[in-house]
Formats: sequence, structure tokens, C-alpha cells
Amino acid sequence: MPATPPPDFAAAVAAGPLVLDGGMSNQLAAAGHDLSDALWSARLLADAPEAVVAAHRAYFAAGAEVAITASYQASFEGFARRGLGRAEAAGLLARSVELAREAARRAAELPEGAGRPLWVAASVGPYGAVLADGSEYRGRYGLTVGELEAFHRPRLEVLAAAGPDVLALETVPDADEARALLCAVRGLGVPAWLSYSVAGGRTRAGQPLAEAFALAAEADEVVAVGVNCCTPQDADRAVALAARVTGKPAVVYPNSGESWDAGARDWRGGPTFRADRVGGWLAAGARLVGGCCRVGPSEISALAAEVTRGRR
Repeated sequence: MPATPPPDFAAAVAAGPLVLDGGMSNQLAAAGHDLSDALWSARLLADAPEAVVAAHRAYFAAGAEVAITASYQASFEGFARRGLGRAEAAGLLARSVELAREAARRAAELPEGAGRPLWVAASVGPYGAVLADGSEYRGRYGLTVGELEAFHRPRLEVLAAAGPDVLALETVPDADEARALLCAVRGLGVPAWLSYSVAGGRTRAGQPLAEAFALAAEADEVVAVGVNCCTPQDADRAVALAARVTGKPAVVYPNSGESWDAGARDWRGGPTFRADRVGGWLAAGARLVGGCCRVGPSEISALAAEVTRGRR
């Protein structure tokens, strides 16, 4: 039986700040794993689970306190396209939580991990991530809120049953999908955070960000609201808005600041993710801070050091 999720994650967030990890995909790629598959990092849940544990451990060693599981692109539909039945797919979803727990257990055995609470966030990516066609950055899938809820609820149930501390409803591009996710998490008994992928002051689908954040204001399951998988500059602007509109702690974990050139299949520009942004995020109401794509252990280490200084 899975462990019962600790009842105090919401309290830990409120008392925070807590340090999230960085990008799972860039850490796996740095270790030599091919992620060109449509399942992305979720493929390694079956093919190389120890690599997933190692990636989580690298972030814990860097000072992260919350590991986000490798389930972002995992779904029953995606695994079915690989010939896996529903039971096998459910097992791999649950394994994502188990691997993060194993990494936390091993990290806690090290001197630097002793006495440090380590948490597991089960990643729930948007519907577009399963399509693997870039629509996760556009939203507007042509599905109703009810259809999106029906897609998300089964995998949320499996992930919740695996015993994470929190569900990470992340990289959400569209307020309609946020509505569906907020319905789908009801009654699961696990807290959640909701984070949008944004461009400027709007969701990727073009809705005003204040309106999108407001959807979570009355959701008791949601312990933090904010942004991820966006530029650090957009994150700077969004944190105070999320905290003000919802009255909840903010979560923020942007990308490196480089931009992806789809034609060349390469990253362009230089990184703008800097640990000295953390002070501004915390002052604006952030209580969960970390990084997303192209943010690795070295950046998380610097960020964790800033958080530690801010706690003194």
C-alpha cells in the first residue's frame, strides 16, 4: 500500500519558502539519455528508472527540497500508443512517485540530508503535452472543460493513490484547462499547486493572467498558484499578481531564459535565470521557488543558497 501523504505540506508551504528542483529533461539529457521520444522523460520510467532516481538525487544534493516527478508527459493514452495496457500504464504513473520517494530516502541518508524534510510533487502536465505537438504552449485544444476533466481525472487518481505530498498541475496554457484540473482534483485528498505557462500578462492561450489566477482563489485543494516554464522576466511580473489575486502563496519556477528554435531544434540566446531574482519573488509572496527547462543543479544550488540566506 502507498504511504499516506503527510498532512502538513500546506503548512510547510505557508511557513516556507521551499526550494523546488530544476528541469528533469535537461538533467537526464546531460546524463546521456535520448529524450527525442514522444513520451519524453516518461519513457525512462520503464526503460531506465534508476536514471530518474539519479536525476532527482542530483537536485536534492543541490539543495532542492521538493522533487517533481517524471510524469509530466505520462498518460494512459500515450502509453497505449506504445502498446501498454491500462494496468501497466497505471503502474508506470505510480512508479514516478515511487522513484522520487526512493531518491528522497537515499538523500536523507547522507549527512547533508539528515533532518531536512524532502517532499514529492507528482507532475501533471497539460493535455497538449500528451499530443507532443507543441500545443501545450498554445492551449485551445478544441475540447470542452468536461472533456478535459475526463482526460485528467484518471491519471490524477492513480498519482494521488501513489502517495505524493502534492500534485503539481503545471505548465497549464489555458484557463479552460485550469478549470478542468481544479474540478478533477476535488476529493482526491492530496493538496495541489496550479502553475500556468505564460507570455507577458496572459496565459499562452491569451487569457488575462489575473482572471486565470482567480479561478484557484476558492479552491481549497490548491495550496499555491503561479507560473512555470516561462521566461524569468515573465515570472518576475506574475508572482505578485498571483499572490494578490488568490490570497494564496505563489509558486514560481521559470525556464533558463533561452528560447527554443523549433526549426533548428536548438536553444538560442543566453540564460537570464539568476539566483538573485529569488529575493524579489519571496518579497512578492512566493513560497515555492525553483526552475524548469534548462535550469540544472548548479542553478538550483545557487537559488537554494539565496533562500537559506533569506530565512536567516
